[in-house]
Amino acid sequence: MTLDARSEVVAPREQVGAVGTVEAPRRGRWIDVWDPEDTSFWAEKGRKVAQRNLWPSIFAEFLGFSVWQLWSIVVVSLPAAGFAYTTDQMFWLIAVPSLVGATLRLPYTFAVPKFGGRNWTIVSAALLLIPTTGLAYFVTQPDTPFWLMALVAATAGAGGGNFASSMTNISFFYPERDKGFALGINAAGGNLGVAVVQLLVPIVIVAGAGLSLNRAGLMWIPLILLSTILAWKLMDNLSAATSSFTASVAAAKRAHTWVISFLYIGTFGSFIGFSAAFPLLIKTTFPEIAAVKIAFLGALVGSFARPFGGKLSDRLGGAWVTVCAFVVMGLGILSAIVSLNAKSFPGFLISFLVLFVASGAGNGSTYRMIPAVFRNTTKDLDGKTDLVRARREAAACIGIASAIGAYGGFLVPRGFAMSTSNFGSLVPALYTFCGFYVVCLAVTYFCYLRKGGPLSGERV
Repeated sequence: MTLDARSEVVAPREQVGAVGTVEAPRRGRWIDVWDPEDTSFWAEKGRKVAQRNLWPSIFAEFLGFSVWQLWSIVVVSLPAAGFAYTTDQMFWLIAVPSLVGATLRLPYTFAVPKFGGRNWTIVSAALLLIPTTGLAYFVTQPDTPFWLMALVAATAGAGGGNFASSMTNISFFYPERDKGFALGINAAGGNLGVAVVQLLVPIVIVAGAGLSLNRAGLMWIPLILLSTILAWKLMDNLSAATSSFTASVAAAKRAHTWVISFLYIGTFGSFIGFSAAFPLLIKTTFPEIAAVKIAFLGALVGSFARPFGGKLSDRLGGAWVTVCAFVVMGLGILSAIVSLNAKSFPGFLISFLVLFVASGAGNGSTYRMIPAVFRNTTKDLDGKTDLVRARREAAACIGIASAIGAYGGFLVPRGFAMSTSNFGSLVPALYTFCGFYVVCLAVTYFCYLRKGGPLSGERV
């Protein structure tokens, strides 16, 4: 009754009916019995299979983030390539992929139970060929009208959708006790794509004689093809990955889903928004600095901080780590304002690196809160925790929160553009962001940490 290409995960007959079993298994590489909370199953078979699925997922997500944020570094070189776009238009080219990517995250979440995690990873990786080939062609056409270039940039949003499907899929492979670190590693691998694209693209496009901006797209095509092959060869589909539309509707009715989504705008939205805007911020604010050579540092430190935020949350609770993250982010913003007023680039750079570290750790801690919150608030008719429903609704919440949070990648660059256009300075935008972090801190404390609150006795 179990269909699986690998003997180590074929369930014995007496296990039929356990968590993860379906009455009519689908054809393909599907695992129909999967219970990572069973410690003996996890030790004997589960961990090995989960890890085998994790690493191709990380690679595909890494490429998704790389393509998603390609324009963050490409726009810096557009003037040198003959494009006469305004600063505001270049901020639009940075923001539009984030807008599209955030919007795609919900349908990408539903794609996992519909098509299978392995199958959708293959498809979503292959779709990255569209924005990379489009960029490779149009950056060689300096007479391209802005509306058409914005449309080309929008296709890069396909890379932003990969995160939601990957995180939803991997969340089903790991037991609750290891979810924080597993999701943190998976997400960090994706986040690292932002740093890598900002580090490598400037090197590749100037290799040899002259500026070859089309290489910014061409360089990813072999890796995209490799990613699709690895997903096809190594990954599996889980029948237990049933984050259905019904579960999503149920999760959408939960107040906690929207509270966590709001907090995720503050953590992940800040990370991806600052990452996208950072190269252009440096170039426009400190034109004497070679922005393309150092802009990758922000995304790099933020990416490495994410799994540690998840791991620390496994020990201390995600809510406390999230509160600390917002405190540090607020201090980083205030330090950046002081540095701007003093025209100190070293101070500006250090302030933003602190921001990136705190937002990266906050990404991991906020995501770690999701399974803990749903585990402690999802009860059956007898008042006991309904683990199956909790897992499904938590997975749906992951998709919703990842989509809502990603809109920060659009709001932050547009906030900087509006602040510069209307006030001639980044400072008003920075004060706005700082005020937002204060609100996020207060919401986290009130909902999850205040004495006497409904979840104050739980390690959320």
